[in-house]
Amino acid sequence: MLNGIFFVLVAGSVLTAAFRGTMPRVTEASLTAARSAVDLAIGLIGQMALWLGMMGIVREGGLMRSIARGLRPLMRRLFPEVPEDHPAMGAMILNLAANMLGLANAATPFGLKAMRELNTLNPYPGVATNPMALFLAINAAGVAILPLGAVAVRATLGSKDPAGIMLPSFLSTFSAAITAVVVAKLLENSPRFRPERYAAQAAAEAAEAPAGRGPDAAALASAERIAQEHAPATRGWKAFALGLLVLFLVAVVREVVHLRSDHGRLEVLRTFMSGWLLPALMLAILLFGVARRVKIYEVFVAAAKEGFQIGVMIIPFLVAILVGIAMFRASGAMDAIIGVISPLTSRLGFPAEALPMALIKPLSGSGALGVMSETMKTYGPDSFIGYLVSLLNAGTETTFYILAVYFGSVQVRVLRHTLIACLTADLAGYVAATGLCHLFFGGAPR
Repeated sequence: MLNGIFFVLVAGSVLTAAFRGTMPRVTEASLTAARSAVDLAIGLIGQMALWLGMMGIVREGGLMRSIARGLRPLMRRLFPEVPEDHPAMGAMILNLAANMLGLANAATPFGLKAMRELNTLNPYPGVATNPMALFLAINAAGVAILPLGAVAVRATLGSKDPAGIMLPSFLSTFSAAITAVVVAKLLENSPRFRPERYAAQAAAEAAEAPAGRGPDAAALASAERIAQEHAPATRGWKAFALGLLVLFLVAVVREVVHLRSDHGRLEVLRTFMSGWLLPALMLAILLFGVARRVKIYEVFVAAAKEGFQIGVMIIPFLVAILVGIAMFRASGAMDAIIGVISPLTSRLGFPAEALPMALIKPLSGSGALGVMSETMKTYGPDSFIGYLVSLLNAGTETTFYILAVYFGSVQVRVLRHTLIACLTADLAGYVAATGLCHLFFGGAPR
């Protein structure tokens, strides 16, 4: 898919520039964008190292297992067809818990294991079951407590409010997840999507297809180590962490009382998201680590090393996407498209400048990162468009990638209602992100 997108961007830019006389601008834009992509990746290394180090403390402290325990009662209700003690239930819970914490390296192995185990309950091989469809629809919604990737990019690009998207991002992903569950449940018993209709066709295709690939053994072992339980601290360490937390909360209450005298509730909330949220989150993570007897400095340093590797790894992806988009914009093709669709999207409160982000996010995570970065460089990270593309990136998942990898691992060819549920969840996430952006950042410069 990205092959076609990259070709359209570059070929469209060159042809448009040839007819419009903007070739010098396209040439300059391609060279400038290539340099900017490398500068952005290098700038991201520090941010990624910081938050990967913090997430290492969370991981080592066993928070993922704690979230998994909290999700279990809800999962029993959502997946009545899956026995509570079946391995699929545990794998699904750990997958969702890892996704909520942004631990993709743990989420994918658990997700593949869940699909393998769910397939053992499948009476029609090659046809998606109701639990498979619902599980992937929730995955596509991408519920995230900590959208650290988007926060890191915003900070690298000079945002004065990098963490301002965290609460709106969670609310938009939560809305998408609710929509995914409702649509999947409504469609799963529809006569049009009954699995028996597709059984014969799927069985024939499954017999001819090669065996699917399950989760990598090493990756799964690593994910299980991340999810293992960790011993709690002594009462003395718990009391110490609790005492510091209470002291911090006293300071928070004091600041709220001070701010409420001059500002409304929404403005107070925005002030805390902008100036207090990241330091508070760092303190909470460190206190959690102390309470779980984690060697916080050693774990932080070990986990932060991955930030350099990721920064280097994404350079080729950023160069390709940023150069393609910069050329497309410099040629005048982007302005022409925006001019055509802007009258329609503006009526819906959705700026046409954010449309490329909405279109590419379901297809490619690396492409979405490039589009988000280029859009924020053009309009500013703290502009309304900058906030919106941040929410679109943080608030949805790479739907088609998830469907291809997870269903491919168990050779499911008939998706039934899965795609409809996933795309509806994406749309709900976009609508929620747009509405929340107007609510929280409506006063930002356009």
